[in-house]
Amino acid sequence: MHFQMKEKEIQQVRDFNRYYTSIIGVLDQHYLNSPFSLPEGRVLFELHHHQPCSASDLIEAARMDKGYLSRVLKSFQKKGIVTRKQSKVDGRAFQLMLTLKGEKEFDKLNIASRDLVNSLLGPLSARDISALISHMNGIKSILNKTKGVKNNSDE
Repeated sequence: MHFQMKEKEIQQVRDFNRYYTSIIGVLDQHYLNSPFSLPEGRVLFELHHHQPCSASDLIEAARMDKGYLSRVLKSFQKKGIVTRKQSKVDGRAFQLMLTLKGEKEFDKLNIASRDLVNSLLGPLSARDISALISHMNGIKSILNKTKGVKNNSDE
């Protein structure tokens, strides 16, 4: 049996989502003042942490549409960010890896993300930061109980 949320509760969740996405700037055209969109940044993150990997691995890790991921990867290949090599195990499959340029782009995004979090939370006390992280972990724990939601740590 599913609990039917009230309109006020739905609006409060949506309000929080709008608030948080505006604070971290994910609605900006370019993520963290980079040449990348948020989904492209996510693909860089997942590639860095799962390489070498297949496109199927990336689809699962990033929870991204296959067609959209394909377009991102083609763009990355044109820009020299990603390389793909035929799998030694399955000749029909390809393994994806970041190039040196791709690793440098990832490092820039990673530093910018860390700096954003530091500037956002820097003015808070250690107690407030601890409480915030505890609440964030609580949100993740609760949402992990819902269908299809996986825990993506270290973002």
